[in-house]
Amino acid sequence: MATDGLHENQTLASLKSEAESLKGKLEEERAKLHDVELHQVAERVEALGQFVMKTRRTLKGHGNKVLCMDWCKDKRRIVSSSQDGKVIVWDSFTTNKEHAVTMPCTWVMACAYAPSGCAIACGGLDNKCSVYPLTFDKNENMAAKKKSVAMHTNYLSACSFTNSDMQILTASGDGTCALWDVESGQLLQSFHGHGADVLCLDLAPSETGNTFVSGGCDKKAMVWDMRSGQCVQAFETHESDINSVRYYPSGDAFASGSDDATCRLYDLRADREVAIYSKESIIFGASSVDFSLSGRLLFAGYNDYTINVWDVLKGSRVSILFGHENRVSTLRVSPDGTAFCSGSWDHTLRVWA
Repeated sequence: MATDGLHENQTLASLKSEAESLKGKLEEERAKLHDVELHQVAERVEALGQFVMKTRRTLKGHGNKVLCMDWCKDKRRIVSSSQDGKVIVWDSFTTNKEHAVTMPCTWVMACAYAPSGCAIACGGLDNKCSVYPLTFDKNENMAAKKKSVAMHTNYLSACSFTNSDMQILTASGDGTCALWDVESGQLLQSFHGHGADVLCLDLAPSETGNTFVSGGCDKKAMVWDMRSGQCVQAFETHESDINSVRYYPSGDAFASGSDDATCRLYDLRADREVAIYSKESIIFGASSVDFSLSGRLLFAGYNDYTINVWDVLKGSRVSILFGHENRVSTLRVSPDGTAFCSGSWDHTLRVWA
């Protein structure tokens, strides 16, 4: 029997070494395709002129850290969630609160607006994703119409509706992502592959987008096929947790922000990292990233209370925005690209333009 155990260990060791050598070969093949750096190609591109962005609106009302926010497709309304257990729907033009829901748990780490604008989804330490329909009846009890859609075995870290109100994609601290049917609460597909908590996800922008990208505490960013549940690409160049992932507007690349104080750009067609956005002076992690509508700018919120704006092509920082009084936890560009909103641990959200 003892020899059996030994034999098994040997096979395991040989398989491990084989996997390592295959990984090495893959890296070599990737390196062969790596003929030129992005910033070298971009040298001929005109530099960006001076641009001024200011805080145009400040949304106050949360009693604790703002953890997540999302824009409505109407380019006007914003949903935000907080550590105080509240989820608030704001009119970003007037700064009025249109709806407020108190969740059964604190730390509501994820919230999302439905494409129709008629519902919101949220969740956190309750391990669930709940969907609330929105109506204009002021006397209506929203909590009564709550629908629990997703159940994970650990906290919900991110959620997003697919192209319809009917399906929702969730990421969780249990190391998985999952696709759910909103009506029935049925699990349609689960995505296993991360070795630790999944912290973020983003859906590919195209209408036929059947892929999404996720990032997590295993320092990996993974691209998934929603139909098969398989991971189709994986990138492992960050040196710490990946807090945020966001597709490039064309869908051919994505950016990530990490606790290693860098943001990175991955090209899906070249199957490799093509740019790193970092500076010696930036030593705090990036919590949230998003692209401008053209894809030329990358906005990144950091734990040192600032928002850095990067030139995606040249890899240089074009602006730094101050205003928040604690770490920036979430950041999203509005659907029409005219503004972006940031949420912070200072309990406020700011709309910049």
